[in-house]
Amino acid sequence: MGFVMPDKFTWVTSKIGDQPVINILLGLIMFGMGVTLTVDDFKEVLKRPKDIVKAGAAQFTVMASLAFILSKLFGLEEGLMIGVVLVGTCPGGTASNVITYLAGGDVALSVAMTTFSTILAPVLTPAITYILIKESIEFSPVGMFISILQVVILPIALGLVVKYILKEKSQIIEEYMPGLSSLAISCTVAGVIAGNVDTILSSLGIVVVVVIIHNLLGIFLGYFIGKITGMGRRQSITLGIEVGLQNSGLASSLAATHFPTMPIATVPAALFSAWQNIAGSIFAWYMKSREAKEASKKEKVIVLEKEITEIQ
Repeated sequence: MGFVMPDKFTWVTSKIGDQPVINILLGLIMFGMGVTLTVDDFKEVLKRPKDIVKAGAAQFTVMASLAFILSKLFGLEEGLMIGVVLVGTCPGGTASNVITYLAGGDVALSVAMTTFSTILAPVLTPAITYILIKESIEFSPVGMFISILQVVILPIALGLVVKYILKEKSQIIEEYMPGLSSLAISCTVAGVIAGNVDTILSSLGIVVVVVIIHNLLGIFLGYFIGKITGMGRRQSITLGIEVGLQNSGLASSLAATHFPTMPIATVPAALFSAWQNIAGSIFAWYMKSREAKEASKKEKVIVLEKEITEIQ
């Protein structure tokens, strides 16, 4: 819809005061997710620090390595390669928390992973970027922390407080969250596409293929790493989403700020921003559907075993 009728979704990329509408949408979703969580969920996550460290390591090694390898493999020109590498060396994006919720993953772990990768980013993003493309970049870590505080941590904390106050009544909010989250993500995707129609049309080519492969391999490898290192199903889903979904807004900002003579360097981040929400939503739908099918099979087996026992 954002591609066909871009003028209908320009409001998504506008601002209310000094706050982008996209951030407000994500903040509202985070508040709703906070209502579905408990303090015990976060205590449980803190008992598994290895999972958080594992996510941080996978976040920067997998996506950065894929970015460099794919850029070389497909012979991208310098500007596009810089853009792809910047996407790969940035921390996880806040949208990953929403996608994790929709996929039935571990939301508390997702928030911890996003926060941890953001803490590492001021050091690792410039360092890994320099190692891969021999270009130095600088950016404000304070701005990043304020952003994640506003969009993720504070709304979730407020949700936890509301749940504590409302108790059982908070279930009303929980019932509407999946639908509202899906609607907000759809609007976000449409808005990002609407704001980058010209960029997307001018870049339809090999870079689109690179962006899609980069994202899909990130999700798959993250999920696979979780599985082979002994993480549970929900935690593996979370790791896949955290690794595959990047802070493309930061990547775009870094490209525009540090490579002004190469405007094409902002293209991969714009494309990644639109695509990752589409792919993430599809992955979430698949995982949720698969979970429902497995639950249905288990229920049938239990019923069958009960019938056999009664016959005997």
